[in-house]
Parts: sequence; C-alpha cells; structure tokens
Amino acid sequence: MSELVAATTFPRSLDEIRADSDGVPPHVPKDRVVDISFAMGGVPNDLVDPYEPFQWLSGKDIPRLLYNKPSMSAMAAAAGGGMGNGNWVVSHYEDIDRVYCDNEHFSNKGTAEFQRLIGETFPSIPLGLDPPEHTQYRMFLTQFLGPATITRVMEPMIRQVLDEMIGEIKDKGEVDMAWDFARVFPVRIFMGMMGFPREMFDDFLEWEWNILHSNSLEKMQWALTNVLKFLRGFIAEKEANPDEFLTSSIVHGKIKGRALTEDEKIGMVWFLWLGGLDTVAATIAQMFRRMALQPEIQRMIRNDPSLINGAVEEFFRTQPILSSGRRAHKDFEWHGCQIKAGDSFSCLNPAGNFDPARFENPRVFDPTRKGNRHFTLVGGVHSCLGGHLARRELRMLLETWFRLIPGEFRVKPGTDSTVFPGLLSIRNLHLVWDVK
Repeated sequence: MSELVAATTFPRSLDEIRADSDGVPPHVPKDRVVDISFAMGGVPNDLVDPYEPFQWLSGKDIPRLLYNKPSMSAMAAAAGGGMGNGNWVVSHYEDIDRVYCDNEHFSNKGTAEFQRLIGETFPSIPLGLDPPEHTQYRMFLTQFLGPATITRVMEPMIRQVLDEMIGEIKDKGEVDMAWDFARVFPVRIFMGMMGFPREMFDDFLEWEWNILHSNSLEKMQWALTNVLKFLRGFIAEKEANPDEFLTSSIVHGKIKGRALTEDEKIGMVWFLWLGGLDTVAATIAQMFRRMALQPEIQRMIRNDPSLINGAVEEFFRTQPILSSGRRAHKDFEWHGCQIKAGDSFSCLNPAGNFDPARFENPRVFDPTRKGNRHFTLVGGVHSCLGGHLARRELRMLLETWFRLIPGEFRVKPGTDSTVFPGLLSIRNLHLVWDVK
C-alpha cells in the first residue's frame, strides 16, 4: 500500500464525517453529530507520519465541540466510562486542556474501569477517582514513582535490561522491534518494579492483549477474571511475605496513618497492572518505525545525543497513542451547546497535539521545540502517574541503542510497516542494520 493510497482512505473534511442523529440525545445539535471512528486507532495506514490524517480536526473551521455517534463496541463501553452511548469530542488544544484541568465541570469517574464487565465494583485507583479523594492516593503512589525514586531504584535495572537485550541483537543485524523488543523491554521493567514473577510474562501479555485489543466481550471477561484472580492471590502472598517491591509497598502502605482496605489494594495494583504493560511498548515501536522511515531523525540524535530528551518529547507529541475520556459533573453551556450532567467527553489528543494555535509547525519533528506541553501523557491531576518512568525508559533506550548499534537501521525490505495510529500500534516491525 502506497502512502498516497493510505492517505486517501481517511476523510479530510467535516462533511465527510457527518452522521445522522439516530440515538443521539435531543440536547445535541444535529449539525455537531459525526463519526470519528477513523481517528480512534482502529484504521491502519503505512504513512511515515501515521497521525497526519487527523491533524485537520484541530483546524479553525472545525466546530469546537463535535458529537461522536454511539458505539456498540465493548472496548468503547468499558474504556470510555459510557462512551458506548455516544460522546462529545474536543479536538482543539485549548478545549482539551480545559477538560483535563477543570475538575469542577469534568469528572474522571468510570474511566477505563474494565473490571465492571465482570461485576467488580472497586474503582481503578487513582484514575477512576476525582479530587479531593483522588489526591491522597496520587500522593501515596507518587512517592514510589517520582524522579528521585526512578533514579535510585529503577535506573540500574533499566540499564541492565537494555545492555542485555541490545547486546544480544547488535551483532545479528536485525530484530523484530515491536514483538521481540518493544513488547518485552518495558514489561520486564514493570514486572521487576512490581515484584511479579518472571514466569507470568506470557500470561500477562495474553491477558492484557485480550482486555485492550480483542474488542471481544467474551475474551475481555476471560482475561479480566484471570488477571484479577492472580492479582488478589499475589496481594495475599505479599501480605504474608513482604518484600522490597512496589506491590508489597502498596499492600503494607498507610494513608493518613491507617492501613489500606482490600478494595484500595486491588484498585491500585490493578490500575498499575493495566497501565504498565502496553503504552511504553506502543511508543517504542512507533518511535523506531518513525526513525527507520525518516532516517534523518536518527542521524540527528546519533550526531547530537544532547537532543535525546527533546526527541523523546517530540516522539510523545507526534505519537499520541491514547485519547482520554471524562464525564460532565453538571449541566452547563459550552461553545453554544447545552452540556448535561453525565455526558461523556473524548479528548482527541492526536488533534490537540497538532493544533497550529498551540504548536508552531506542528507536523515538523523538532527535538529543540520549547514549551512542548503535549497531551500524550494526558494532563491535569490525572497526568500519567508513570510518566517519569516512561520518559526515563525511552531516554535510556535511545542512549544505549546509539551507543551499542553504530549502523543506521531501516525497515527490512519486503516486510510490512503498517501501523495502527493508537494503542493498538504495531504487531511486528522488522528492522535491519549493517553489522561492522
């Protein structure tokens, strides 16, 4: 599939995505009803910049509020806290920022609570809570995931794993960067941090894939049952036999001097498990795909390692693998539309990160970009709790890769470079380089 063909498969104007208003709440203006399923990571392409087809959604001629048609998707219903019933869409930077930061009008309760598909009632902590309740749990977990702790505890582990994994492939001249590396590296770090047994690696990946990627209610429920059974058993084991790892620290932790309840323990461990397995893997695969297809980027970084920190932020900005949801707390008016309490919102990060009103030359990959406040790690009080760890993993990966592999890498001829522009990402990415 050529870039031209891939690009033309996506709509390019508001008229192309307008939809009928069947099933849409009566307070939603008919002219705001659209179908933006094409921008939700389910449609693959082979573009060098796979998010390019969505940039127009933050244009000046696009209404500041759209309304996405109801979806019957199991994923949408579970992950979006009711988005299966339809949802408002915000695609401009300023509006996304408000949704993430305005806790008076927007709530995060019910977001990504897949566990409810099997009748569980505990919240995902702290993601599924609002301030002020959210704050105490955020502060509790931050002590284990802040920059100082990452440097002291996690950095040696990251360095050891990277030296081992890249050392094993450097003289081979090729690797499946998605399946054999990106899928494995961050999960090894995460499991080491949590204290999970290495032998659970394959089970974890299978469960996680079925929860986030199968879009099959039966498979999601099967995986959820298995992972929660394991996590509860693991929590019980750590209650009896504490150790130095994060799960044990949570299990034996205290908030305001009191021990945690069983719902609090499983809510936090489950939230970390769900968020720790996939997002960095998807980012790595897309990062290396972009460098392979646009080699001037890898040359730039190789020639000037001081650009690595800025490059990581640009990879984040230009590869926003997640869009996040919220609910309206109350009735209010916004951009000429009546918002009702309980209405769902989807923040379209792939549009907000490319909003020309916020970013100069938004499609240009610029590792020297200043004030690069993107939404890939979300925003507001619910900004990614693992953001410090993710940044450190990616920075150290680039440092180690360019130190150990001197040759320029590229996509192996004849192999597929298709990407799902979102969390689904890339199943396989075969890279090759010349061995000296």
